[in-house]
Amino acid sequence: MFNNNNNNRIKTFTNIPTPFYFYDLDILDKTLDCIQRESGKHGYHVHYAIKANANTRIMEKIQSYGLGADCVSGNEILRSLETGYPAKKIVYAGVGKSDREIQIALDANIFCFNCESIPEIELINELASARNKMAKIAIRINPNVNANTHHYITTGIEENKFGINRWEFDDILETLKQCKHIELIGFHFHIGSQITDLSVFKGLCLRINEIQNWFEERQILVNHINVGGGFGVDYNEPDSNPIPDFETFFGIFKEFLQIRHNQSLHFELGRSIVAQCGSLISKVLYVKKGVNTKFAILDAGMTELLRPALYQAYHKIENLSSTGAPENYDVVGPICESSDCFGKSIRLPRTQRNDLIALRSTGAYGEAMASRYNLREIANSVFSDDLA
Repeated sequence: MFNNNNNNRIKTFTNIPTPFYFYDLDILDKTLDCIQRESGKHGYHVHYAIKANANTRIMEKIQSYGLGADCVSGNEILRSLETGYPAKKIVYAGVGKSDREIQIALDANIFCFNCESIPEIELINELASARNKMAKIAIRINPNVNANTHHYITTGIEENKFGINRWEFDDILETLKQCKHIELIGFHFHIGSQITDLSVFKGLCLRINEIQNWFEERQILVNHINVGGGFGVDYNEPDSNPIPDFETFFGIFKEFLQIRHNQSLHFELGRSIVAQCGSLISKVLYVKKGVNTKFAILDAGMTELLRPALYQAYHKIENLSSTGAPENYDVVGPICESSDCFGKSIRLPRTQRNDLIALRSTGAYGEAMASRYNLREIANSVFSDDLA
């Protein structure tokens, strides 16, 4: 994204108040082209996980490629409708759906609720009954498959709060018999995020096959299987690998998942769609000498990019202004928290005040997780076509 061919773009950055989120729409288009091509080979349905980045322009761009929306709040449903996603392509997940949020989804006639507990199913049934509607649901099943990723973003093992465990299946079937305003149309699975070991997805397929067999033995057949998302990106070398290997990813499900006749397969991709198109552009406020290091203190902090502070996530850091001899820096933000650190002993060209710094691969969970802690302003968004 940032190389010798982009000198004019970098010069333009010097005139934009920092920090800001920069989105390269060319990378986003190429990523969406790839997803559309590779998923289309198999007739798969892809929903964009709104939680990764709810920027209106990003959502509109993704919708223009025909993707649906995967929502985890009532406001995400409303934003999806506002940006053109048809209700028939909206799925709604989350362990703690409020009455208001369920009512929003029912009134919008969304495609499906991904339900995570018996009490939730009972409440949706009650609210649907009050509206004389049928609510279509998929049971989110905890397959007890370890995603081998950070424990904060692992969601598919029994100790997690997400989904319904296999030992609850009989109770689920009994609940569904009692809920006259619920229609079971699918099974939903999601085992975690930033999964780079693709053998994990093979394990998920095999577990889904087992679970489907259990339900079929009890004459429960569904039309939709939703395998969630979680496909990871290359945070180390974003320029070498800007687009994940969607051909292999979708191919694993084609090879190992036993889809029944007339079943459709759904995915909920977020990070793998938007991560690499975004960067957080910041400016060096000070270079401060420490006991054993130098601190490069930026005007961006954990309020603009929470992931490093939240779970020690790595983002490649580049100095866009300097070509001097490399030195080691602890790259930190201005927030009054010791966890406000983007990286320690980062090798950068000799860095000084007002140098522009790019924190890469922030298109996912950068802007989406921004906060006003310390009463900071929310950073602006800049798009590549704004600079043309």
